[in-house]
Amino acid sequence: MSLARPPEEARHRSAQREGGPVNAEHYDALEARDPAAREAQLMAALAPQVAQAQQRSVAFAGILAGVDAQAVTSREALAQLPVTRKHELLERQKAARAAGRDPFGGFSAIGFGAGMRRVFASPGTLYEPEGQAPDYWRVARALFAAGLRAGELVHNSFSYHFTPAGSIMETGAHALGCTVFPGGTGQTEQQVLAISELKPAAYAGTPSFLKILVEKAAEIGVAMPTLTKALVSGEAFPPSLRDWLAARGIAGYQCYATADLGLIAYETAAREGLVLDEGVVVEIVRPGTGEPVPEGEIGELVVTTLNPDYPLIRFGTGDLSAVLPGRCPTGRSNTRIKGWMGRADQTTKVRGMFVHPGQVADIARRFPELGRVRLVVAGEMANDTMVLRAESAAPSEALAARVAEAVRDVTKLRGSVAFCAPGELPADGKVIDDQRSYK
Repeated sequence: MSLARPPEEARHRSAQREGGPVNAEHYDALEARDPAAREAQLMAALAPQVAQAQQRSVAFAGILAGVDAQAVTSREALAQLPVTRKHELLERQKAARAAGRDPFGGFSAIGFGAGMRRVFASPGTLYEPEGQAPDYWRVARALFAAGLRAGELVHNSFSYHFTPAGSIMETGAHALGCTVFPGGTGQTEQQVLAISELKPAAYAGTPSFLKILVEKAAEIGVAMPTLTKALVSGEAFPPSLRDWLAARGIAGYQCYATADLGLIAYETAAREGLVLDEGVVVEIVRPGTGEPVPEGEIGELVVTTLNPDYPLIRFGTGDLSAVLPGRCPTGRSNTRIKGWMGRADQTTKVRGMFVHPGQVADIARRFPELGRVRLVVAGEMANDTMVLRAESAAPSEALAARVAEAVRDVTKLRGSVAFCAPGELPADGKVIDDQRSYK
């Protein structure tokens, strides 16, 4: 598989030359392909992408030092590579900038000039490149699933400055053959008037701002009858708000995308979870580790992109989700996830010391006879108690003493151990349960 571009882009360009999408239901043929064929093609793309990261990204040349790229041809091999989390990316960027070096911290495979169309900044400050590939963030697929079609006007209310959200939606809409009105954020009444006069078919932006626009239109007596579709992102989209919009004639769909990775998953008309994008390899791992969890168990989403310009390998999103069994009723055959289910970073401070999920995982790894573990922090601030709840088929005082010693060795804090039966702890992705009251 060529590293020149993610595989679905070439296929979509072919569809565009032939007059549009493959059929009325799917953006392209990739969405309905045989799952075994998809898996084989994704695994075949891993080795070239790892090699690209090693050769073109200074940061990954170090992170993946000693890794034989040609051997990374399976999920098992991928799972042996280290997870890079956003805070590590930010730390490398800050260190490089402080030394007057690459502002991207060595992660970008392209530099300023013809290969890089724009640079964006996310809170932190974290800088992200935008390459020249059409639909660089691959969001056209999500827009199509939300009902948008070529020839329609999209009112884009994502920010157009600093952060990439506006460009993410705009480039996707352009790839789909849509025209975009760059509404951006704020100026609510002016945006309502623009919608009334330009008559867009669809909205792109946060769901909360769409609600504000609809309420403002009602307040000032302006009709927006053409606005019947929406792709929203950037925040939670609860069913209550989805139903509120539907009652006002707007069918809203959500997608999960980030500035680092582009599109990860998107909602379909089935309203059953989010279907994974075709240009990423997604794993769900136990928080604080890089170890994949059994299917259906909640864990942190770790994503490997097939983007050669910004080749992030096993990038930890910090978001929790789980695989949803079965196929999407729309005929899309890719894996589905349940959507956003919280944050994986459960770091907390106990008696003045930070305790991280990775430390809890380190403790568990020392005792293969244990099942799931969970560190419960209770009491009041400055009078905290720590109890490591651990599943064990053969609990004993001797084992409890050894585990308690490991707790102190790893966290530098005293904690007790409480055993429970195998399977008793819920598979909800929670590693640290902070039960303290902060009132």
